[in-house]
Amino acid sequence: MFFANRIAAAKQLAEALAEYRGRHPLILAIPRGAVPMAQVIAEQLGGEVDVVLVRKLRAPGSPEFAIGSVDESGWSYVADYAASAGADREYIEGEIAEQMETMRRRRAQYTPVRPPIDPAGRVVIVIDDGLATGSTMIAALHALRAKQPAELVCAVPVAPPDTLEKVRGYADRVVCLSAPSGFHAVGQFYMDFQQVTDEEVIDILAATGEPSPNRDIS
Repeated sequence: MFFANRIAAAKQLAEALAEYRGRHPLILAIPRGAVPMAQVIAEQLGGEVDVVLVRKLRAPGSPEFAIGSVDESGWSYVADYAASAGADREYIEGEIAEQMETMRRRRAQYTPVRPPIDPAGRVVIVIDDGLATGSTMIAALHALRAKQPAELVCAVPVAPPDTLEKVRGYADRVVCLSAPSGFHAVGQFYMDFQQVTDEEVIDILAATGEPSPNRDIS
């Protein structure tokens, strides 16, 4: 299955999640790519939009390759192949510290006048534009589970089958539109996979009730 762009994928995901329409679900996007998708899904389901901040831990010398992830609380998931990718304990600790600082900056930028929306007792649907290793989604689901949602759902357009199996243990339900065996990267399943900017994220949050903050982020 291929998608024209993230918005087209979001519309299909919203249909797959139609049973949550009218239950005021909290749609949490993993920035940045999933934020425009969350806006579409929230509109379709009558939900509320926010972001869940997690960061992948980058492999030494290969910043696009995830060896794990960390959430805003500092909880980290480290993949069993991290050491073979060249990441020792000292490297991982430094990478966690750097990604925690990035999350602090982004939280201040994205939601400067309020804390994150409380997921306790709510249907929470965590959105991403696709999963590769699943590391960031695992961190997001772990962080949210501790906040006691009524139901915790992972929803993505595409992911490899083995990653879906890893993620299932962290969610009450996983919704995935396509799980191809020939998976190399999320972007291969989109005709248009342009990067989503911080400015776009800020504008979406502003349009869903957030005031636009200072956009300066490094």
